[in-house]
Amino acid sequence: MKDFKIGLQLYSIREDMEKDMDEALRKVKEMGYDYVEFAGFFGKPAAEVKELLDKHGLTAISVHQGCDEYLKNGQAAIDYLKEIGIKYCAIPWYDVNKLKGSDSWDETVKNFTEYAKALKASGIQMMYHNHDFEFKKYEGKFLLDWLYETIPADLLMPQIDTCWVHYAGYNPSEYIEKYSGRMKTLHLKDFVCKKLAGGPVYELIGNDAEAKSKDDNGFEYRPVGSGIQDLRAIIASAEKAGIDYLIVEQDDHPERSAMEDAKISHDYLKKLGL
Repeated sequence: MKDFKIGLQLYSIREDMEKDMDEALRKVKEMGYDYVEFAGFFGKPAAEVKELLDKHGLTAISVHQGCDEYLKNGQAAIDYLKEIGIKYCAIPWYDVNKLKGSDSWDETVKNFTEYAKALKASGIQMMYHNHDFEFKKYEGKFLLDWLYETIPADLLMPQIDTCWVHYAGYNPSEYIEKYSGRMKTLHLKDFVCKKLAGGPVYELIGNDAEAKSKDDNGFEYRPVGSGIQDLRAIIASAEKAGIDYLIVEQDDHPERSAMEDAKISHDYLKKLGL
């Protein structure tokens, strides 16, 4: 099996990060993670974040940060990431009403392209992280595929979230292999539910709309290896596709603490030989 690099999306432990980033990162390293993906920096200067990462022997390989930050703050938003050593920057979500088929599509392509070029000039690769709603179709093609086919591969790399591919009703392994050679990071996320494609089951950052079908559908996040995902097949496809980084993410924690769940996920991957 390929020697994957295992990371944790720090959104998984966001409350711990906000309370005490130093202690949170110490525990992440203690669990066995060597890489992290940020989703916010809680007002800390880049130099302080980098100091904490170095202190605990962690590498911040990637971040979730949308176009708005760049459109608002310009190059300073990118310089912050560069100082920390970020290699990949993923747009974490985007308004479905601005994707292909909307009046805002051209503006979306323009903004994505501008952001991607600015990131690339600073040595950072832009990615797009999907949910399930991008698997709606326009003219017979997924909205997500419209993004990847419209914006050149050297500017936009997929970051496939395996949970949302599956929840949308599709096979994560097949979708991973569809973009073989174009991806370097992959989100491993597990879950249970009564019905796939059962409607919105999450709240998006910056979006006040509550998930309305979550309880009715019995949707719950689970540590990796504890839900309905075929993780062995997903990891085999990740190897075929040329992915280097497997990033654990668990948005909520219905049964245990965030730290306990993060450790369970890492322990599972270790049992698989990763």
